[in-house]
Amino acid sequence: MCCVWLEFLKQIAPGVTRVAVTRDPTITASVGQFGAIQAVAPSFGVDLTPVDAREPVAIEHTITAFARGPNGGLITTATPSVDLHRDMIITLAARQRLPAVYPFRYFVAGGGLMSYGPDRIERYRRAASYVDRILKGAKPAELPVQAPTKFELVINLKTAKALGLTVPPSLLAVADEVIEW
Repeated sequence: MCCVWLEFLKQIAPGVTRVAVTRDPTITASVGQFGAIQAVAPSFGVDLTPVDAREPVAIEHTITAFARGPNGGLITTATPSVDLHRDMIITLAARQRLPAVYPFRYFVAGGGLMSYGPDRIERYRRAASYVDRILKGAKPAELPVQAPTKFELVINLKTAKALGLTVPPSLLAVADEVIEW
């Protein structure tokens, strides 16, 4: 999933050569997501800048300083601290004119450019079936761990227009949802 974020960012903003990546260095999954992006960044011709997403002041300072350079973009990892500061991150990306990819649809509904991540409703439905199985006597330790199976790409055309970006038809064709308001 993390590598796809960079791929989608390059599709919507091909001139991006520098990417700030918000992440929480105290959360293993966040470090892993950053590492996965870091592993593929050279193949996309992109340099990465980590952004510690734990403190609002640090987020604002780092993103603002990063945006002073040319050809920048932003990727946010799926961490609680990014969720906590999402409105500020979305506002900063818009103010600094950074094309950004987010992990969940609600970032795009809140004004972000695009998201790619697991369909959260589908995950809750699958969790409900686990609850049902447990209530019927299944032992939780014997149930398999399930990874998300449905991912969704959401694009906000209003934000793309505000950033001066033209969304390629190939990207629109694979989008699960296109927000036009």
